[in-house]
Amino acid sequence: MTSIVLASASPRRRELFGLLGLPFVVRSVDVDEIPRSGESPQMLVARLSGTKAAVARSDLVQSDEVLGSRGDSRIAPTVVVAADTVVVLGEEILGKPEDAAHAAQMLQRLRGRSHQVCTAVAVVEAASGRATIRLNTTDVWMRDYSDAEMETYINSGDPLDKTGAYAIQHSGFQPVDRIEGCFTGVVGLPLEALVKGLAHFEVVPPVDVPAVCRKWTGHDCCMEDG
Repeated sequence: MTSIVLASASPRRRELFGLLGLPFVVRSVDVDEIPRSGESPQMLVARLSGTKAAVARSDLVQSDEVLGSRGDSRIAPTVVVAADTVVVLGEEILGKPEDAAHAAQMLQRLRGRSHQVCTAVAVVEAASGRATIRLNTTDVWMRDYSDAEMETYINSGDPLDKTGAYAIQHSGFQPVDRIEGCFTGVVGLPLEALVKGLAHFEVVPPVDVPAVCRKWTGHDCCMEDG
């Protein structure tokens, strides 16, 4: 069986990956996430997800932990998975808020408006460095939440580690009115992109992914469309 490394410190990504029924280990990585001049949201998330996966792979290689790198057919290969997400409002890329005041500013700007969430998933074969990157873009419409609702949510501390200062899955705030696209992509790890990326290296989840996705999100799974 292929060994899987998830290069992410995000508890949401760990939870979503766990839905696939595949064993994995977590290795957090630290990379510079500042956008480059003229870089589109899609280019940014593709670059950062690929960079995160490459850094994690390099750490594995340097520590001699890459399975399958010695030509021993009895040793399972290793793949590294990484992801990156941004919120796009108009032409502006929104990352994570710096503090509560910044979170309030973001939520005020998003309120009652539509925006896009762009996420890239990179999967890299550790031994060879072969990689595939899948992009997901979901259109999101926010509801017209009140100032009091927004203040209560910010005081909970939940938005401070969230891209765009919100969690679509937050049961108390429920900031989103509707979406067109992938619910798990808005959370930060689009299962459709993840499954296709793993399939590139012949890694197949032992579960009905649309079914577990639907159960976790409470919404129809985009993998069932078409």
